[in-house]
Amino acid sequence: MAKMSDELLSVLRCPVTGSTLVQEGDELLSTTAGPDGTPLRYAIDEGIALLLRPNQLAS
Repeated sequence: MAKMSDELLSVLRCPVTGSTLVQEGDELLSTTAGPDGTPLRYAIDEGIALLLRPNQLAS
């Protein structure tokens, strides 16, 4: 697990809520709750943030 740089995290935003993202392990979490009341989670794959919901990645 590689830590994303603070500079990159400062410009990334959740595509649903528009909030900033924080890294937790191999995922990014939105700092504002999503439509279901919980933070949205986005995978990091080989250092690349996948800013799509899991159901959108399967398509």
